[in-house]
Amino acid sequence: MTGAVDAPEVVRRRPGRRVPPLGTAVAGIVFAAILVAAVAPGLLAGSPDAIDPAVALHAPGGAHPFGTDWLGRDVYARVVHGARTTLLIGIGSTVLACVTGAVWGLVAALGGRVVDQIAMRVADVFLSFPAILMALLVVAVLGPGTVNVTIAVTVALAPGFARIVRIRTHLVRQFAYVRAALDQGIAPWRVAWRHIAPNVLLPIGVLVVINIGTAIIIGSSLSFLGLGPENAVPDWGSMLAQSRNYLSAAWTLAVFPGLAVTATVLSISVLGRGLRVRTEEGPR
Repeated sequence: MTGAVDAPEVVRRRPGRRVPPLGTAVAGIVFAAILVAAVAPGLLAGSPDAIDPAVALHAPGGAHPFGTDWLGRDVYARVVHGARTTLLIGIGSTVLACVTGAVWGLVAALGGRVVDQIAMRVADVFLSFPAILMALLVVAVLGPGTVNVTIAVTVALAPGFARIVRIRTHLVRQFAYVRAALDQGIAPWRVAWRHIAPNVLLPIGVLVVINIGTAIIIGSSLSFLGLGPENAVPDWGSMLAQSRNYLSAAWTLAVFPGLAVTATVLSISVLGRGLRVRTEEGPR
């Protein structure tokens, strides 16, 4: 068939900086440890809300390895329990953004010229704002809270997924077997489900991993501004914000939640880059 493409075009990539396998392994271990803390915080730490004014603002050591805050609450317990809220927002919003963006991109690519133009112009409007600003606008409308922050981050990330899915869908549509299926009169939605979606969505898995780090940064930033989860819910961003008033008396209050955010985002970034290298190299 004239103009058909039988396989994806092989692009020669210039050699770049590769992620060492050890770095990827370490990043995977760090992320796994943080994920365990999010899944079962009660097994790793005590109550994050237990108040003991007698030990308020104690330095790290002894029964409180990360010290205590101004109410005598154990900072270690709050950091461990905060992993659940932070990763819930990061992973949940990224998955929702991927699903929303995938549907958005597939509809744009397969819905005809008019639908494609409208869908992409809407995406352009969203992408014209920085992701953090778009999330901030959504939270300003919906109000603070875990669910609203998750929705806000989803709205900020979904247009990027939609654009990438649209581009890959247009590429896959040129494959010979896809063109043949469409020429035989098979329903476009069936072709999209059986032939296009697997070739479009599977390579996006690496992008999902990388965007989890971005989602965590956005969610923590909103929490730092007081627009995140409720005050009773431990969260790394809100812990950083609350520690500002006590830096002169207990500067370690800001260190441990800050290290938690940094370690999580860096490990996810390194892990995502490692997966990208493996994906580009392919099987040997």
